[in-house]
Amino acid sequence: MKKLVFLSLVGLLGMIAVNSMANFTIQGQVTDAYDGSPLPGVNVIERGTTNGTITDIDGKYTLTVGAENAVLVFTYIGYETEEVRLSGRTTINMQLSAAVDQLEEIVVLGYGTSRSREAPASVASFTIGKKQDKSQGYMAPPSTYDIAFAEHNTEGYSTIHENGFKDVGMNPLSTFSIDVDAASYANMRRYITNGQRPPVDAVRIEEMINYFKYDYPQPEDEHPFTVNYELAECPWNKDNRLLHVGLQGLEIPTDDLPPSNLVFLIDVSGSMSTYNKLPLLKSAFKLLVSELRPDDRVAIVVYAGAAGLVLESTKGKDKQVILDALDRLNAGGSTAGGAGLKLAYKTAEEHFMENGNNRIILATDGDFNVGQSSNAEMERLIEQEREKGISISVLGFGMGNYKDDKMEIIADKGNGNYAYIDNIQEAEKVFVNEFGGTLFTIAKDVKIQIEFNPARVKEYRLVGYENRLLNEEDFDNDKIDAGELGSGHTVTALYEIVLREEKPGEDRLKYQTTLWNDLALESKELATIKFRYKKPDGLKSQLIEKTILDEYRSFAETSNNFRFSAAVAEFGMCLRNSEFKGTSSYDEVLRLASNAKGEDEEGYRSEFVRLVKTASSLK
Repeated sequence: MKKLVFLSLVGLLGMIAVNSMANFTIQGQVTDAYDGSPLPGVNVIERGTTNGTITDIDGKYTLTVGAENAVLVFTYIGYETEEVRLSGRTTINMQLSAAVDQLEEIVVLGYGTSRSREAPASVASFTIGKKQDKSQGYMAPPSTYDIAFAEHNTEGYSTIHENGFKDVGMNPLSTFSIDVDAASYANMRRYITNGQRPPVDAVRIEEMINYFKYDYPQPEDEHPFTVNYELAECPWNKDNRLLHVGLQGLEIPTDDLPPSNLVFLIDVSGSMSTYNKLPLLKSAFKLLVSELRPDDRVAIVVYAGAAGLVLESTKGKDKQVILDALDRLNAGGSTAGGAGLKLAYKTAEEHFMENGNNRIILATDGDFNVGQSSNAEMERLIEQEREKGISISVLGFGMGNYKDDKMEIIADKGNGNYAYIDNIQEAEKVFVNEFGGTLFTIAKDVKIQIEFNPARVKEYRLVGYENRLLNEEDFDNDKIDAGELGSGHTVTALYEIVLREEKPGEDRLKYQTTLWNDLALESKELATIKFRYKKPDGLKSQLIEKTILDEYRSFAETSNNFRFSAAVAEFGMCLRNSEFKGTSSYDEVLRLASNAKGEDEEGYRSEFVRLVKTASSLK
């Protein structure tokens, strides 16, 4: 009998030991073997599985694997692939060496491959080393791009026609809607860290500039934001001036923000199955759940072949209930995006908070291919629901079939914001570090209009914001939708200006004459900038007006705000090979950005410098 009990205990302990190894967490840092610098964006994959992660901006990673003797594979563009067996260790630091063997370039064409010296712009390319482990029939695990483009690349981006110079005599007014989206920057980072230049239409310069926070003063009057500007020499064209305009939104403490009625609208279709889609999505939403307050509410709607409610609206204090619902999600089926949108809005309406933040958070790769899928139909649906006080924000995931154009429309028309989540650090930035700005609107329909003084400014060019331009008459029309400003958000815009050197001459027009008044001729005013905005629950806009004086300063005298934003703009123009890039170069971007990082507590500006270095080596 004792022997039987003993054997039973041994068996039980064995089962416990096996179960304890079922989830084994490993962490570490990946660095360059040559100089010891951290490597962000390295793929760390459990061999023989699709279980993996990507290193953060400091080269650090955390991964849960199936066994303590699992093998980790480290892959990074331009570096040798390395493998290591855990053997019970919980920390694995890895140094990667630059690839010595000649790299082969593989061009993905539909479902097949062909070798090419230069990949056409319409297809995706990536490089892999020749070194592969063929033991036990194993081939080196796929990199991020191997996984992404195993299927035909159908990523979609709206065409950008870059803003040109405007003659002030003919076009004295520049009018546009603010934009606080940052999806373009994270998406661009995804391309570069995987060894590929992003498509030119994926590079929206205003979103790259506004990815970063700038050090503007907090508002002290009745308006929810401050207006700031600087004027100095344009770094990529010494003959011109660069005007930097910045808004700073009022930062409201989290405890003082109104309660939230949130609906997570999650794409669980088959295209979301890879590790950088649904698994990353679930981890991202868990970060948001950790920030919920007791009075907040969350419901979860999913869609694949059909839409369904998987979690009734649940109070924020019941975090474990929400987390359990997220853990149960699996991918499979087609993509009934239209049905999902309708059900999400219906759910949000049923739990509407009169003085709260009512918002849908859509998480998807954007591939709406079943049901109500056309952009026009979705636009009408979202505009109707927007008037009821329900906003929609969008989180983009993955690659290969990514539909940036569709998701941008949803966020713009839905009074929300749009972010691209390429790693868990970006999720932390969106949901933790910028929690208030992401979810809570302090001003809506924010428009900017600048009137340039024709006696001092000959021409101007707005850098970026091509898809946010408004007609002159739209500025005073409160029915025209515009961008939203969140708690603590900053908005930055740059103008390249050609100063007028000659005296007023004859008009070029045959049938009319333009006369400049005494204010234009005698004052030091360069321009007048106007802002219109509505309160979050308001219908009538309020006006702010500020004069910009022609106060020149040298580039060396400008703030970190000015110099860093200029560096980001130059980087965007280099990536786009813009006809307006002037003397811009990657070396110049590095010089400007490295000297304007400031305190950089969260490391985003340091990451930018590393991205520029990587981009400069890409063909």
